[in-house]
Amino acid sequence: MEPIFNRVVIVGAGLLGASLGLALQKQGAAQAVIGVGRRQSSLDTALARGAIQEGSLDLATAANDADLIVIATPASTVRPTLDQIQARCSEKTIVIDVASTKADICAHAARQWTAPRRFIGCHPMAGSEKSGPEHATANLYEGSVCLIEDTPDLDPAALSQVHALWKRVGARVVSVEPELHDALLARTSHVPHIMASVLALSAAQKGATSDVVGNGFRDMTRVAAGSPEMWRDIVLTNREAISEGLNDIKQHLDAFLDALAAGDDVALTALFEGGKKARQKVLS
Repeated sequence: MEPIFNRVVIVGAGLLGASLGLALQKQGAAQAVIGVGRRQSSLDTALARGAIQEGSLDLATAANDADLIVIATPASTVRPTLDQIQARCSEKTIVIDVASTKADICAHAARQWTAPRRFIGCHPMAGSEKSGPEHATANLYEGSVCLIEDTPDLDPAALSQVHALWKRVGARVVSVEPELHDALLARTSHVPHIMASVLALSAAQKGATSDVVGNGFRDMTRVAAGSPEMWRDIVLTNREAISEGLNDIKQHLDAFLDALAAGDDVALTALFEGGKKARQKVLS
């Protein structure tokens, strides 16, 4: 297959960035993949894994002549990275990110970049509780969903290329408005991660050990093993939607506590039945 891009610059040589570099090369989607990072050690690991063909600590220089720039850094650093590279982008350059929040980032891009805009917000829903280029894999995105910004000021040709990119590496593309993205992901990703952390804290405080831990606990707390710094940045860039989601959770927990205190078997059964049906509806 023909390459979609000639020179791809991936800013951030972590799990997502390095995996995308591997996938692009495996699928023949890019002729050259250059990695940009803050630490030479991460770049060296990405080079050794074959995720990138060149590494650089100088973003401004690496961004020159790029056909595609992928910002695969923590959510809180996407905006300043966009500002840093804007002057280096030519008329042909497409820029995407892979952050788990979209509204703040896309609104910033809309203010700073002229329409039709060639920055397009992306969120590939793939990853692992592991981090770093040493865990990168070329098939990370296969069978995943990539949520792509749906706003009227985007450049149609750039948008078409971005869709083709994610499809080439095995993702199913879904278009979504950034504000709706953050509201939905708060409830399906960000709040669940918070709940996993809280559940793990609660069990540890009671002295739980592996002898009394079942599969349910392991399944529900798996994501709590993820990067604390990454998740701190995610929640800080989606505070309003996450607060609403946590308040929704609090109302449901209060209803359980009330039914439990009253010994109300009918109410408890109804709550569990409601949860079962809701899960079936969401996953259908």
